[in-house]
Amino acid sequence: MTADTLERPQFFAPKCAEQVEILYSDEYCLLVNKPSGLLSVPGRHPANRDCAISRVQETYADALIVHRLDMDTSGVMVLARGKESHRELSRQFQDRETTKEYIAKVAGIVEKDKGVIDLPLRCDWPNRPKQMVDFELGKPAQTRYEVLQKDMFQNLTHLKLIPITGRSHQLRVHCTELGHPILGCRFYGTEETIQAADRLNLHACTLKVKHPKTGKELTGQSTPPF
Repeated sequence: MTADTLERPQFFAPKCAEQVEILYSDEYCLLVNKPSGLLSVPGRHPANRDCAISRVQETYADALIVHRLDMDTSGVMVLARGKESHRELSRQFQDRETTKEYIAKVAGIVEKDKGVIDLPLRCDWPNRPKQMVDFELGKPAQTRYEVLQKDMFQNLTHLKLIPITGRSHQLRVHCTELGHPILGCRFYGTEETIQAADRLNLHACTLKVKHPKTGKELTGQSTPPF
């Protein structure tokens, strides 16, 4: 399960005024740019029906969800058009044939310029949808990171994050465990780092997949809005 489906009791997603941007479209798939504050799929509560896939289906009725971004995360997603494309794109994600890159602003100055965070994760059930590190029951989770910029004046670091696995909240938890929570992260940040940004400073900037029909590399890119 993902953070979109593990909603807290009486959770109501605020209305997202930003639109879903179509980056690429053909008869087999779509690349879209999802704004922060919009669910990827409908929530369980009737008040949470507005989401990326329902908006896209208003224009592309055959669009199907392949993967998800957390509500607070913005950036590039691929959507299938039709069942055959859905099967092929889903297989690529399952077999880890896709490449996903994120940009994040994190609190503090990250000392090592690059590295791999390797910490197993599982759902923190009493506090869901939060996740937690668990070396006994957690599922393997790895994230590569690379420092893009160190801002000594504001005491923050711009990171490129490349998830090797795709666990729920993986990048948020791994950055916090690294000692540098993502700015604006309401689940894993401190009061200071939550107040440091008006949104989660995590953006899926690049997604590479194989076209479900031709097999050629298809790349979606989006500039972080923070």
